[in-house]
Amino acid sequence: MNLLALGSCIGVGLFLGSAKAIQLAGPAILIAYALGGLAMLVIMRALGEMTLAHPVAGSFTSHAATYLGPFAGYLTGWQYWFMWVVTCVAEITAVAVYMQVWFPGTPGWIWSLAALAGMGLINFATVKLFGEFEYWFALIKVVMIIALIGAGAAMICLGLGNGGVPIGLSNLWTHGGFMPNGFGGVLLSLQMVMFAYLGIEMIGLTAGEAQNPQETLPKAFKSVFWRIALFYVGALLVILSLYPWNEVGVNGSPFVLTFERLGVHTAAGIINFVVITAALSSCNGGIFSTGRMLYGLAKEGQAPRFFAKTSATGVPRRAILVSLSALLLGVVLNYLAPEQVFSWATAVATFAAVWTWGVILITHLRYRRLAVLQGNDIAFPLRFSPVSNYLALAFLVLVLGVMAVHPDTRVALIIGPAFVGLLAILYRARGNKAG
Repeated sequence: MNLLALGSCIGVGLFLGSAKAIQLAGPAILIAYALGGLAMLVIMRALGEMTLAHPVAGSFTSHAATYLGPFAGYLTGWQYWFMWVVTCVAEITAVAVYMQVWFPGTPGWIWSLAALAGMGLINFATVKLFGEFEYWFALIKVVMIIALIGAGAAMICLGLGNGGVPIGLSNLWTHGGFMPNGFGGVLLSLQMVMFAYLGIEMIGLTAGEAQNPQETLPKAFKSVFWRIALFYVGALLVILSLYPWNEVGVNGSPFVLTFERLGVHTAAGIINFVVITAALSSCNGGIFSTGRMLYGLAKEGQAPRFFAKTSATGVPRRAILVSLSALLLGVVLNYLAPEQVFSWATAVATFAAVWTWGVILITHLRYRRLAVLQGNDIAFPLRFSPVSNYLALAFLVLVLGVMAVHPDTRVALIIGPAFVGLLAILYRARGNKAG
């Protein structure tokens, strides 16, 4: 469960998107990740409290349907499905970018299609096989990030790879200051920062298939957030200390440069392999999520009953197949607009993620109010609720406001609400009937 969430969360948001965010905020990107991390901590604890009380397939979608009504559950489930479809588009786009290192000049859409086909086959197999692949995918990038943090710390403090002269932390403030573009730069980076945290809520989707959820779920919710925060903040702190912020992503990957300074002359090939597995891992988890979410919607009567069927091994293959069909749009976009598709996909996915996280917080407010009125015991409580809920919601509204200002992300505030409107029309047209 931990590695599923880690694998889904640690993807192109760190390896490809962080360079763009650093150019906007400079070293102060660490503040953006800290602010986003605090909001995600509240969201995860709210989800953990509800999931422990109701460990069901569909997780926050089922919770929304229970406490806010079936329409809220319907919108949230389909929006989350849409979020992972778009996120997987970003991941297979990243695979196409990375493969150009080894096969320059080849059409990107070929690699996107190959990645989609490979991850689709894995998800069609048994849950156990999916888990095995995701375990190794996630482990590869986790080991690499830990190695980067450890090696970077030795270079910063001990001068390893720098003739014994400690590099120190001066790069954090000597190139235009810690916040070279002001707090406005920090705000503009929030969209990519929050995209990086996307996927952490996937632990909730595993609740219906987890053994002994009362024991495993609290451990998973507690540990996965801190691990992801450590990996993101730790890796970026090392990178920003080793290299001037305005050179990150300009002179090559900082991951490659770091290991080359340590004498790893094959670093470029190794790191490229790792980032490809990172993108595939996140895509793999995303396909898993879309299939389970569509299956859960069908079980709740919020999607055609056709998708509520599973194979003999318990895999919702029909739901996965329709998700893969939708993902073919990403392959088409990589053919038509390869330069813009990554920015579009990350922005739209962030809008859908903010919607999902906002619903989790609002649902938790309703759940907690009823739990207190009914005198129920709360085994895994969110601290300082409801104040923490409102603060996290205000932060999510701020993220949407920033996206409206930035021209590169404004498209998400057109596509996202348009999709919600389409869902509302379809819900009304079907007369709120199951199946």
